[in-house]
Amino acid sequence: MTVTLGMGLGLLGAAIAFSLSATGAGIAMGMAGQAAAGVLKEDPRKFGQTLVLQAIGTTGGIYGLLMAFLIMQKSLTLGDNLSAGIWLLAAGIPMGIVGLFASIAQGRALVAGIILIGKRPSELAKALIYAAMIETLSVFALLISFLMYNSI
Repeated sequence: MTVTLGMGLGLLGAAIAFSLSATGAGIAMGMAGQAAAGVLKEDPRKFGQTLVLQAIGTTGGIYGLLMAFLIMQKSLTLGDNLSAGIWLLAAGIPMGIVGLFASIAQGRALVAGIILIGKRPSELAKALIYAAMIETLSVFALLISFLMYNSI
């Protein structure tokens, strides 16, 4: 298979969508994991609640992975279509950039939620809601990237 410039640009868009959003998700999960370890030191019975909150940090990376798969699939069938490659590159940017920064912000909310349930375990639902509010930004980025992808 000969890699064309359009194909390469599309693959770059896939790399941006995944690598930036996965980096943000990794940072969020790391922050939440550190906070969870502190809570578990005091009360190991709160493992399930802290794990639920830490797992929420993965979602931005999952959205980026989904967008990367879609972009890669279309990129590999472009042939010599440079303009489509540019559009696929552009389609990966919203998911990557918003995924990175929204995930980091979500990580901060997750840390606060884990600290909250360390003191008041009955407040897990409230901690989830705060994290979910930030999640909507990643969902919006996925939607914009997907609409851009579908316009090609």
